[in-house]
Amino acid sequence: MVPDEAARPGAVQLSLLQGFPVRAPLAGPPLAGRLPVARVLVETPLPHLDRPFDYSVPAELDEAAQAGVRVKVRFNGQELSGFIIERTAESDAGHTLVPLQKVISPVAVLTPPVRDLVSAVAARYAGTVSDVLRVAVPPRVARLEKEFLAAAAAAAAEAVTGAHATTAPGTGAATATDVADPETPWAGYRNGPAFVRHLRDGGSPRAVFNPLQGFGPAAWPHLLATAVAAVRASGRGAVVVVPDYRDLDQLEKALLAVLPADDIARLSADDGPTPRYRNFLRLLAGSARVAIGTRSAAFAPVRDLGLVACWDDGDDLHIEQRAPYAHSRDVLLLRADQEGTACLMAGHSRSTELQRLVEAGWAMPVEADRAFARRTVPRVLNTADSFEQERDPLALVARLPGAAWRAAKDGLERGPVLVQVARAGYAPSLVCETCREPARCQACQGPLALAGASGSSAVPQCRWCSTPAPEWQCAHCTGRKLRKGATGVLRTAEELGRAFPGKPVITSSGGNVKAGVGSAKALVVATVGAEPVAEGGYAAALLLDGDSLLRRENLRAGEDTVRRWFNAAALVRPASDGGLVVITATESVAVGALLRWDPAGYARRELELRMELQLPPAVRIASITGPRGAVVHFSGTVEKELATAGVTLRTAGPAPLVLTGPPAAAAGEDARTLLFFPYGQAGAVTRVLRATKAAMAAKRSSEPVQVRLDGVDVL
Repeated sequence: MVPDEAARPGAVQLSLLQGFPVRAPLAGPPLAGRLPVARVLVETPLPHLDRPFDYSVPAELDEAAQAGVRVKVRFNGQELSGFIIERTAESDAGHTLVPLQKVISPVAVLTPPVRDLVSAVAARYAGTVSDVLRVAVPPRVARLEKEFLAAAAAAAAEAVTGAHATTAPGTGAATATDVADPETPWAGYRNGPAFVRHLRDGGSPRAVFNPLQGFGPAAWPHLLATAVAAVRASGRGAVVVVPDYRDLDQLEKALLAVLPADDIARLSADDGPTPRYRNFLRLLAGSARVAIGTRSAAFAPVRDLGLVACWDDGDDLHIEQRAPYAHSRDVLLLRADQEGTACLMAGHSRSTELQRLVEAGWAMPVEADRAFARRTVPRVLNTADSFEQERDPLALVARLPGAAWRAAKDGLERGPVLVQVARAGYAPSLVCETCREPARCQACQGPLALAGASGSSAVPQCRWCSTPAPEWQCAHCTGRKLRKGATGVLRTAEELGRAFPGKPVITSSGGNVKAGVGSAKALVVATVGAEPVAEGGYAAALLLDGDSLLRRENLRAGEDTVRRWFNAAALVRPASDGGLVVITATESVAVGALLRWDPAGYARRELELRMELQLPPAVRIASITGPRGAVVHFSGTVEKELATAGVTLRTAGPAPLVLTGPPAAAAGEDARTLLFFPYGQAGAVTRVLRATKAAMAAKRSSEPVQVRLDGVDVL
């Protein structure tokens, strides 16, 4: 796309891009008498158009065309949407400016702090501001904006007549309903009470917090709620981001116990466009000062922001699924730095990214005292330790070792028992019976599986291309026998139902994820991440398929497995109440972290290893993905530009995305190149990445490539 020629009526000339900005007189319809130029960010995904453009402001739109409002503009013969960034007195475009077509709504939905945050996020992830704005500002609902403007006009009229209070509802300090001493729930955590006091006194502390329980009055939602109540008592607002709707429901319930309902605004796409936009407008008006929600809530326009918080930052649901793939944790960290707010990063485990912040001194750790932890967490038992091996020599190969069976049997006498499995489905994966290597399709290298509850005579087939494999042979040991690598949740539920006749079995996985279960004596079989919260906690938990989770070919397999184990174990009653967690995995550092209940120690060790190997998050990483020729051209251009600036990158690739036999030499195959660079050079690298994307998009010199920063699934 290129702008129209200046000679055409109603055109925009990009003289700045040609290198000779010339100040020109403004012409056209009668213009606004003051600040007649509007700088507009046009909504377009094209990277070479990712900058504001100047338009003239007609006199009739002067009052409505304020910074932050949505507008329609003429661009390259099309009518496009955009946002006014600012109004200025002059333009140096060098040619006659096109007037604004219309103001879609006079509501300034893009506030200056959010505008700055959007620009910072785009710069960090080498993306376009337009892509980030799509997440930050929800789609417009015209009916709600009319109601919003009518309410604002009525409030202004009442204020003029003196009938309205000087402070609008929700704009001052909130009245907590049940937080006479907000420090009490934090009393068992080192630095916890001091953190809450600092918030209440108007300070901006930054903490990484590892709460112990996921149920009951001492659960993480109540601890986060008391922190939010403390910051509201100081007259400031808060933003809290969680991974999914189940966590959001728990947090909202806890906040309603300590804050007025009209002070809380929930932002989630799952709620639908109308409720989401209504709450967005409430935050914009200042009638609500606490924003809670999923990823996009990180951009909520909260007035006088005092605290940003994130729960379970290791969950991949925090990663935006569209370019530039921003992580809500990083968005909140940028916001805390820009607006000088307090920051609280919480989770039952600790990611290596947060451990890096602790070791750098950016945040302080808030951890449980060992005595308090021993009173609060369940007992953890590993079926692979030497003691259990002597009692049950087949524990390493059994699907349900004796210790796990006994724990489930005893637990069912006292309450519900959680069974965590690695996979959904019935028996979704197969491995070689001899060497335990995953069974792969000989046609496409996809995983083999048995569909449904088929018998032993069923023929395995590929899950990618559906090719049957009746004569399969292992490529590693030439074995021909297959076994189930990770029994799915449905098969596990079926087997447990036979092992414990008369006991109800509840499943939670896939499209049937349950948020909670009662206190009845039942077996709850759930996939990792889909564990429902039991009323009063689980009597016991069985963590199956641990080795399957740890064997995944991913840099973060161990870190993610530990996070999932801690999240499940936190739902179990304390050891003093008979709570027991049984893990079925061979002895490893990850298992030891759960046995000792030491998430910080595991994160510290992982970060040390990453620093030694110079892998994320010790360094930052950019992945360039696309056709091989385009990837080679793009990465070569970037390396050349950075070398000129004195920056040397460590690169890996290009390598094919899918390994199917010998390396292909075709120029059109999909490939990926990885760029590793330290944080100190990140600003220079991301600027060059953005500039190279823009230049190549403008010239169309090669096929487009995907540029992704800090992708957790790349390694």
